[in-house]
Amino acid sequence: MVAIPSRHRSLVLLAVVVVAQILLLAVQIRRERQGRLIRVWTVAVISPFERAGSWGAQKIRGTWNNYFALRGATRENQQLRKDIDDLKIQVSTLQSRAREGDRLAALLHFRQAHADVPMLPARVIGGSADAASQTIYIDRGERDGVRRNMGVITPDGVAGKVVETFRDVSQVLLITDKDSGVDTLLADSRIQSPVRGMGEPLLDMKYVMSEETVNVGDHAVTSGMDRIFPKDLSVGTIVSVETQKGNAFKIVRVRPAAQLNRLEEVIVLLSLRPLELKKETQPATGTGPVKGEPAGAPKP
Repeated sequence: MVAIPSRHRSLVLLAVVVVAQILLLAVQIRRERQGRLIRVWTVAVISPFERAGSWGAQKIRGTWNNYFALRGATRENQQLRKDIDDLKIQVSTLQSRAREGDRLAALLHFRQAHADVPMLPARVIGGSADAASQTIYIDRGERDGVRRNMGVITPDGVAGKVVETFRDVSQVLLITDKDSGVDTLLADSRIQSPVRGMGEPLLDMKYVMSEETVNVGDHAVTSGMDRIFPKDLSVGTIVSVETQKGNAFKIVRVRPAAQLNRLEEVIVLLSLRPLELKKETQPATGTGPVKGEPAGAPKP
């Protein structure tokens, strides 16, 4: 125990007595709505330390909880991304199957509409590796009755002709190839002219005289004169007509009716028999032909 010098004992004793009196007074004095004064002092002294301790504990607890929460959120986010990728693949697959179903339905409808014409559906299984060549390969060959120079079409129009056949595969030259050509005529004016490929999406209608009337939007169909395609199959639509001074022929460009850049299924024509579109049966009216009377019979 520290010894207090005798000369200071009176001062220390006085200080102790003063402090004791103050404490006694604080215990006895009450402040309005705040209790005893000693309590107010105690709270004033301790509360900053309590606030600091509470703030630090909350920070530590929040940091700890957020750390584990973020780790859980990261795992959940990764799982959600994986699920979204899987759903995207499923949606893409379903959309592809739906489009394939539409195409096959169109082929079936076309086949049923021309049940009397020998034709063979085929699937496109490849294309030419040469950028300058517009050819495709189909999964039908000699074993299926496919021969060279047979016409290949889609429900939209002419696609090309068979140029090589193998046992189970055939090569088809598209009408856009530079070595390809189709003899056509305009559906309305019946102007006859061959259409040639240019190695690009559009076709070139050759030898249309400058004095002939040809309009953008006119429809070109097969003439049947090339002995490859039956008559009146859709070839394409005229998209531009130019007349150059001093040139005896017009420059006519045709957009193919068949979507040649999206071919997946085609039809091989096994015959040159004309494909006449079957019209829907109209309900009988008073102006129609009498039963048993020829449709072209004159009315009285």
